[in-house]
Formats: sequence, C-alpha cells, structure tokens
Amino acid sequence: MSPALGVAIALGVVLGLGLWTLVALLPRMGASRLAERVAPYVLDVSAEARALRAHRGGEPGSVIAELLGPLLERTGRGVTALLGGDATVERRLRQSGTPLTVAAFRARQLLWAAGGSGIGILVALLLSRSATVSPPLVVVLALAATASGLLLPEQLLTQRARSRMRRVADELPTVLEFLSLALAAGETVRDALGRVARTGSGDLAEELGRVMADVEVGVPLTQALQHASAALELPALSRVVEQLVTALDRGSPLVEVLRAQAQDSRDDAKRELLEAAGRKEVAMLVPLVFLILPVTIVFALFPATLVLELGF
Repeated sequence: MSPALGVAIALGVVLGLGLWTLVALLPRMGASRLAERVAPYVLDVSAEARALRAHRGGEPGSVIAELLGPLLERTGRGVTALLGGDATVERRLRQSGTPLTVAAFRARQLLWAAGGSGIGILVALLLSRSATVSPPLVVVLALAATASGLLLPEQLLTQRARSRMRRVADELPTVLEFLSLALAAGETVRDALGRVARTGSGDLAEELGRVMADVEVGVPLTQALQHASAALELPALSRVVEQLVTALDRGSPLVEVLRAQAQDSRDDAKRELLEAAGRKEVAMLVPLVFLILPVTIVFALFPATLVLELGF
C-alpha cells in the first residue's frame, strides 16, 4: 500500500466519523415515547427505567466504547495484577479527594501508557532520520515510554494524596479549637461540625462536609466519623475521632478533650518539623561543601596567586 493510499484511508475514516457524529447530533423529529419521558422520575424504584436511561445513543464515541469496553476491562485487570491490588489505589484516591473511581483511574493509566508508547515510537522515528537506530533500540524506547506513562499517574496520585494529608494535618489544630469554642458556646457536636463544614474552606472542612452529608441521610454521627477516619488513615485524625467517639459514648466533657487534642496536634507538628530539620541537615551540607566552600577558597586564593604571578 502506497503512502498516499494510507493517508487517503485515514482521512476517509476521520471524515466518516465526523459525518456520523453530525448525524447523531441532529434533533429527533418525532416526540419521545412515554416511557422515556417518565423514566427520569422513577430511577430509584425501577430497574427498567435505569436500564433505559443508561442506554447509549448511536454516536461514534458510545459505539467505540461499547466495542472496546471488554478489551479495556481485561487490560485493566492485567494492569491491576501487575501493579498491585485496587485497595491501595482506592485509598489514595480517597486521600487525594479525587472523585475518580478505580476503574476510571485504571483507564486513565492505560491512556497514559498508550500516549507514552506513541511518544516513544515518534522519538525513535525522529532519531532514525538523523542516525542509524537499530530495531531493538526502538523497542526499548517504546517499552520505556509505555512504562513511564503507566507508572506516572500512580506516582502523581501518591504525591497528591500525601500533600493533601499534610494539609489536613496542618488544619486539624485550628478546626479542633473552633469546635471547642462552638461547644463551649452551647452548640451540639452535630451543629459544631456542620458549622465548620459550612464556613471552612480547607481540605479538612471538605471531609467534615462529607461526614455531615452522610449524617443527613441517616448514618449515625459516630459511624460517619469512624468511616472517614478509616478512609483517610491519618494517625492524628484517628486519635481525635477515637477520643471524640469515646467522649460521646461516655458523656465526657468534649471541650477539654478537643483542646487537649488540639495541643497534642500542635506538639506533633513541632516534633515532625524538628525531625524534618534533622533529616535535611545532611542535605544542607551539599551546597555548602560543593558550592559555597570552593567559591570561598577561590576568592581567597586567586588574589594571592595573581600577585605571585605578576611578581615573578
């Protein structure tokens, strides 16, 4: 097949998909059926209505998704078996506050891997124009780019989850002090948590908003707090929730408990800061030894060396 014929076939496929999309977007001439009009109002009680609403149209995207769905599902299971279980990914998604599901994240990983493979092949082809590139090198570049595209989303997700958990830990003392003030003013625990969720703008306030949303639909407050604590797996928050649940069960004064927990959280932050400074002490010696000290020696010895050379 000649290159011109290949380009013509590709352009024809793109033109056909575009015309198909335009035809699918045309409005329907007749009125919709009664079942289609009633289905949105009975989704919670009718499986047939849910199946009718989940029915995909005839646009190219839905047809391609239906055709490639089983293949993507099997490939996602293979990626899961290769990289580990879905429990870790689900926990990191929850910690990072990402609304994606595990299946959607695996699909994104596959797309990144396909993009990385394409970039690797493109780079290999560009290198082959300027130098002689062996086929094994092309394969190695494609595999390396594919592996990078497959692992990069997970690394970014891990970094995002760690950053968000650090922000939650930093916001915890302030939120606890606000809760203690609200309780001291006579509000209930539920009202105080709702006030923080409404007025707060941080990540911890967002998590409390999820807790209050669960409480609004009938979940007990202690159970909702324990569920959020188990999902985030933050030690400081777990201690606070445990103390709060114990105080609610036994009728202990919550104001003093929350103030003590806020002070403990601040002490933990100070201790972590000192530990981080101790770990960074060796790293801080690198620019001192390899940059500042040599420059200082050069500035100290260069004038004397220049005078000696001019004198002799």
